[in-house]
Amino acid sequence: MPAYSLKDVTMTINGEGGNLSLKEGTGDEGISIEPTGDQNNMTEGADGTVMHSLSASSASTVTLRLLKTSPVNAQLMTMFNYQTGSASRWGTNTITVEDTARGDLVTVTNAAFKKAPPLKWAKVGDIVEWQFDGGQTTYVLGKGVTTTTEA
Repeated sequence: MPAYSLKDVTMTINGEGGNLSLKEGTGDEGISIEPTGDQNNMTEGADGTVMHSLSASSASTVTLRLLKTSPVNAQLMTMFNYQTGSASRWGTNTITVEDTARGDLVTVTNAAFKKAPPLKWAKVGDIVEWQFDGGQTTYVLGKGVTTTTEA
């Protein structure tokens, strides 16, 4: 029976001012990668025929959700502050998300921090969301690993 666990998922961010491997401190909401636009644009003619136009864009937005108490927040803030210091350091991150049990691998290159994360201090600790805009995204979704145990 196929199964899934966030425990099998790792995310790495390599860029100016830091190289991070994020395995712990991820919130229940986890990591998401969403294409920024449609891959197709359909134009309909006056007679009802259609033309499909394939977009070459593979841009995406990556959202990482961390517990307020995760030490990775400080590391990401240090990277953010360093990268915002010069345009020469901006948009050079590579983000990799891998699910070793499922065989999934997503790589996002030319990634830049979207902005500093919104912060909240309240009675109950919050989730800190970091967003990145990625220039190119490649997706590989695996079939999953099936294991059997013999009695």
